[in-house]
Amino acid sequence: MDNAYIFGIASQRNAWLTARQSVVAQNVANADTPEYKTKDIAPFEDVLHDIGVRLVTDNSAHLSIGGGQSEGVARTGQRDWTVETTDKDVTIEEEMLKGGEIARSYSLNTSIVKAFHRMMLNAVKG
Repeated sequence: MDNAYIFGIASQRNAWLTARQSVVAQNVANADTPEYKTKDIAPFEDVLHDIGVRLVTDNSAHLSIGGGQSEGVARTGQRDWTVETTDKDVTIEEEMLKGGEIARSYSLNTSIVKAFHRMMLNAVKG
């Protein structure tokens, strides 16, 4: 597995966590609003399945998987996170638990990126 791939996944996860934190904050802000229902973001695992990457080529003479000439490098991905509305009323306690979970996930993500960054620096330094 390429280290750059790890950094890309970490970046995607941070963007997802940011979107989820925004939705949780909206839930808390609207907790007293009549008829307001809890919203959340689709799980990150589902988002990973929706992201596609085509093979990278550096020469137009390279063949693509489908045959014929390659079209070059292309990345596709989901940047707009799916917001799901539930039938439940907002509970401040549940939203605070989600906020804590998001904070722990940010911390874990940052620790993983730091560890891989240190490994890459050690490999370069020798």
